[in-house]
Amino acid sequence: MNSILKIRHWNIGTSIIIASVLLSILACPANARQSDREMPPKLGPPPSMHLPEIQHFTLSNGLKVALMEKHNVPLVQAELVVWCGSVNDPPGKSGLASMSAAMMEEGAGLRSSLELADAIDFLGADISAFAGNHTSGVVMHTPLSKLDSALALFADMSLRPTFPAEELERNRKERLTTLMEWRDEPRAIASVIYSRTLYGTDHPYGVPSMGNEQSVRSLTVEDLKDFHKTYFHPNNGFIVVSGDVTQEQIMPRLEKLFGDWSKEDVRIPTLPAARQVEARKIYLVDKPGAAQSVIRIGRIGAARMTKDYFPLLVMNTILGGSFTSRLNHNIREVHGYSYGAGSGFDFRPTPGPFTAAADVQTNVTDKALTEFMNELKGILQPVSDEELTRAKNYLALRYPESFQTVSQLSGQLSDLNVYGLPDDYFNTYVGNILAVTKEDVQRVAKQYIDPDKIAIIVVGDRKLIESGISALNLGPIENLSVDDVLGKAPEPSN
Repeated sequence: MNSILKIRHWNIGTSIIIASVLLSILACPANARQSDREMPPKLGPPPSMHLPEIQHFTLSNGLKVALMEKHNVPLVQAELVVWCGSVNDPPGKSGLASMSAAMMEEGAGLRSSLELADAIDFLGADISAFAGNHTSGVVMHTPLSKLDSALALFADMSLRPTFPAEELERNRKERLTTLMEWRDEPRAIASVIYSRTLYGTDHPYGVPSMGNEQSVRSLTVEDLKDFHKTYFHPNNGFIVVSGDVTQEQIMPRLEKLFGDWSKEDVRIPTLPAARQVEARKIYLVDKPGAAQSVIRIGRIGAARMTKDYFPLLVMNTILGGSFTSRLNHNIREVHGYSYGAGSGFDFRPTPGPFTAAADVQTNVTDKALTEFMNELKGILQPVSDEELTRAKNYLALRYPESFQTVSQLSGQLSDLNVYGLPDDYFNTYVGNILAVTKEDVQRVAKQYIDPDKIAIIVVGDRKLIESGISALNLGPIENLSVDDVLGKAPEPSN
């Protein structure tokens, strides 16, 4: 009976609410209702952001530490970042930095691989190693209550990895399997040929950081130990910490664990200058039976520390850096050729690639290329006030999202130190974005995007798409097979 009464009361209340809403709608003039539908609410000014002070201190051995406190949750993240990565791979040993990082998780200190994983899981922590183009290191995320135990494991993995031979063999087999799987992945094929086309095999950016069959098979335990011994030193890296700790709490802990780490002379390699794409050319990789065509278009872009960084962010947001960008609107929304299209600059210590990309339906590959070219040419013209404002608001309003968690804070602090940015960079970011003008956008578009000097990579079913692409007269076409890109399929590993 009570449940029936409750239902009846809910129905009576709901009827009153519905009647009130209908009366209010009927009372509104028709033109007012139409106006409400057509005019979205105006955005307010982007909020200013004021983060806690970045604290800097140095351990007795010279290891630099940066700390940003965040006390609303009992979590701590720490990252050791060392200046070494795939750019440090010796000739014939591509994949060494990547394999070294993977193997740092396979045993450290007195613990085997399984014992190390169990110890980390028991704490409810996450400790892992990484390797990029220019940096490698170890990341720790832990509840505050387990900080001491987690830091001990963090130090073991950073300073005392054991590189057990049996785990190397297991990782080697996994990588060879991955290299075999790449042959069935058009995106992986496109990524390999795209990097090679832009940078060549003599530049580290032009070689897969995971290595190839020959290099992966050649890696030894001694290679891994030598790589770690060569580059992992306190004068060749730094630590960043974020979370529910103070300098007084974290400094003695780090000193105890890392203070005896010895300095060594470290030679940092000088990368060869990359040659810009000199003419428009199409590289068509045949993948018979491919359900889609994978398109990658681009050229060498800009380094992270370019003075044009903020104008480039705004310009690319308009071109292909957001859901409402020109590329996505054209290729996805207007024509329906793809689920999504976009573009971006991969900012690195030296100029990384600028890439425009989409995976499109096979039967519209040529039409999609036409629209890509239209947008790459169109961005060279002055942008509208509306587009400029929308792009700047998009970047400014989204920026605070990058600082919500201790993991995000740690990542931002790491980038700050990698690129030597000033401590007030985070708090001045929005102002720098809002200062970008239409003239800035057009200037950097003309400087960094040249539709006549780009590499066009297409991975798809050649017999279905070649004639349409050829009819566009975009440039010479070089036909390639999967073997041309990835080499012969790896032999099965015992």
